[in-house]
Amino acid sequence: MVSYNPSYVLSFLPELLSALPLTLFIVVFTITVGSLFGGALSWAQLSGDKVLNAIAKAYIFIVRCTPPIVMLFMVFYGLPEFLKWWLGIDINSWSRTVFVIIAMILLFAASISEVFKSAFEAIPKGQLEAGLSIGLTGFQTFLRILLPQGFRIALPNITNAILNLLKDTALAYTIGLADVMGAGNLLIGRNLGNYSLETYTAVAIIYWVLALLLSLLDHTLEKSLDYNRN
Repeated sequence: MVSYNPSYVLSFLPELLSALPLTLFIVVFTITVGSLFGGALSWAQLSGDKVLNAIAKAYIFIVRCTPPIVMLFMVFYGLPEFLKWWLGIDINSWSRTVFVIIAMILLFAASISEVFKSAFEAIPKGQLEAGLSIGLTGFQTFLRILLPQGFRIALPNITNAILNLLKDTALAYTIGLADVMGAGNLLIGRNLGNYSLETYTAVAIIYWVLALLLSLLDHTLEKSLDYNRN
């Protein structure tokens, strides 16, 4: 029968937390760049250009139908071979972190683009016409009128997308990256397979706390935006 000692959970937390900055860096960088890429995909779908719309939809469909671990392996193992064959560039010496970030950006952009698109389509068309009618440019109308409304509509789904991203980054250990999950597996290895359940409990606690903090931030922002609207 497998024994379980809760005291080991607390003793393992400090070492696992030392790997947290890497996990957070991957998440924050992915959100930043992935949101820009996702915004471009949304714009392509809403621009009215049939070619751009088709390309964006095809990309989103393919990526959203690809399991995160498959995407990670394709980027980690396939991208170096593709670039070496196509451009003669050798990127095998790149850090594993770079490959994880590339894979996460590709995945996050596809999901967040649909969030942005849905939020924009939920805004009454009259808002755009009203902004243009008072002399604002299209960009000014978007920045001052459409973006605040769209962000408030999209916020719950943005939070869900970030939570999914946070969980997907745990797959980075499969290519040897020492993030929180990777640090947990290294710890189990050093203990010769012992205390694995305690280690995974400690890893889960870290992800639970991160998810709780993100949910609290989402709740606070929603209340603030509703208050400002009223």
